[in-house]
Amino acid sequence: MNKAPNEADALAMALKAALADQTAVDVAVAPTYVALPCVSSRLKHSGIQVAAQDIHPEVSGAFTGGIGGEMIRQLGCTYTLVGHSERRSLWKEDDALINRKVHAAFRSGLLPILCVGETLEQRDGNQVEQVLGAQLAAGLRGLEADQVAALTLAYEPVWAIGTGRTASPEQAQDTHQFIRRWLGVHFPDYVPNSVRIQYGGSVKPGNAAALMAKPDVDGALVGGAALNAASFAAIVHAAAP
Repeated sequence: MNKAPNEADALAMALKAALADQTAVDVAVAPTYVALPCVSSRLKHSGIQVAAQDIHPEVSGAFTGGIGGEMIRQLGCTYTLVGHSERRSLWKEDDALINRKVHAAFRSGLLPILCVGETLEQRDGNQVEQVLGAQLAAGLRGLEADQVAALTLAYEPVWAIGTGRTASPEQAQDTHQFIRRWLGVHFPDYVPNSVRIQYGGSVKPGNAAALMAKPDVDGALVGGAALNAASFAAIVHAAAP
């Protein structure tokens, strides 16, 4: 919940300029709902895609405050986040609701970015694979293999979000490798090779290159560092091959 429309538009304009010559990395930004119209307009034809931060599971109806997928798509969005750790913790969204939102995204012509991740208590209790396996199984339930291959997974170690702590590149690689192997067990062979798995946990210009150098880390879901154009651009450039 950052950047009112005027601020978001200024940030989008600065980011558009900073990444004008960048063609090697796929980039998307996810402003708040009220800033989607101006940001989408500002970034049109720039190569930078736009995502929503959340999606309502229903198309329309008496759901005050909800934003349906068709509304999001008409605003120029290509993606929507689903199951972000803050939605899970602060709004108490469970895996069943998150799965409904994944299906709603595809139904609306949007590509979901499905977020999964464990708490510090779960990591310290050696429950990482159990937790992530359950979140993946529930979040992807009912999808066709081609749909899974087209979506993005974002691994968010909850203990590393907004705390200044970051999973080491080795920890990130181990967890991403587990996710890819899990996909290989439950879906056809082409799926784990097609899915993009992002790391999201206090990604900054100083650690982005080391994280994304790992073979199973395909990109980053950037939080606070994306609120500054120079900082976010530096992370994008760090991801370039």
